[in-house]
Amino acid sequence: MSEHRITLQWKRDTPDFDYQTYTRDHTVRYGSGSELCASAAPEYHGNAECMDPEQAFVVSMASCHMLTFLALASKKRFTVDSYGDEAMAELGNNSERKPAITKVLLRPVVVFSGERRPDSGGFRKLHDQAHDMCVIANSVATCVEVVVEPEMKTA
Repeated sequence: MSEHRITLQWKRDTPDFDYQTYTRDHTVRYGSGSELCASAAPEYHGNAECMDPEQAFVVSMASCHMLTFLALASKKRFTVDSYGDEAMAELGNNSERKPAITKVLLRPVVVFSGERRPDSGGFRKLHDQAHDMCVIANSVATCVEVVVEPEMKTA
């Protein structure tokens, strides 16, 4: 198994610590020193220019699915030219009536080229396998739905 670490740093930049005015902005360091601006969602007094935790959750779901899909496609000798996704998360209340991300919707669009390409059933199966093997999807209780268009794109 492996470990995956980040460093998170927040510092008060106002004279008071009032709920309405304290900054939600913080820095996340990862890898070899790369930094990401993070904050709360704007509706929780966060900075819209920074990534909020809910967006980071969707990024991790979509990215994990994509990377797993690409690995599976490559091993089957399919050539993927591009992969795009406009993923979305829904906030609501879970079964215990606590606020939670209750659904993630992935909408991948994949462009293949070359002689070997999956048929529509094989394309769906690749996405199902990617979802089943995605570490992040296997780590959460949230419903994750992968919507695959019936038509694949070709280069």
